[in-house]
Amino acid sequence: MFASLANSSDVKEMTQINAYVNFNGNCREAMNFYYECIGGELDLQTVGGSPIEAQCPAGMKDQILHAALTKDSLLLMGSDMVGPEGFDKGNNIALSLSCSSEEEINSFFSKLSAGGKVIHQLRVEFWGATFGVFTDKFGIRWMLNYDKKLN
Repeated sequence: MFASLANSSDVKEMTQINAYVNFNGNCREAMNFYYECIGGELDLQTVGGSPIEAQCPAGMKDQILHAALTKDSLLLMGSDMVGPEGFDKGNNIALSLSCSSEEEINSFFSKLSAGGKVIHQLRVEFWGATFGVFTDKFGIRWMLNYDKKLN
């Protein structure tokens, strides 16, 4: 999922924050619109053919699991995947924090989630990175990712 974010295996990734937008079934349409407006490179991964396909209803096969629009240092990510609380238009944007070390992701997750609600504990996911999600005490959704292969 996040592996496509690397420009080169020789480049060490820096810690950075990017927007991650959840859509309600129209991620492909929205990301293609942003691509037409901004340009760059658009990568769309569908639920069908992914490691989580069997966990999803058959009707979700063509929905977007992960999208990444990149142009120079700009990165906009999106998905049709919705959390257990459902889709809430206007509250569907998260801050995606790409971390540069195991120590950093553990520290950030612990400190930023204090007083908030953990949605997805830190763990290694199918794309090979450590990943976790929480809402902080101010109601801001955070997605933390650390990919050892990129650092």
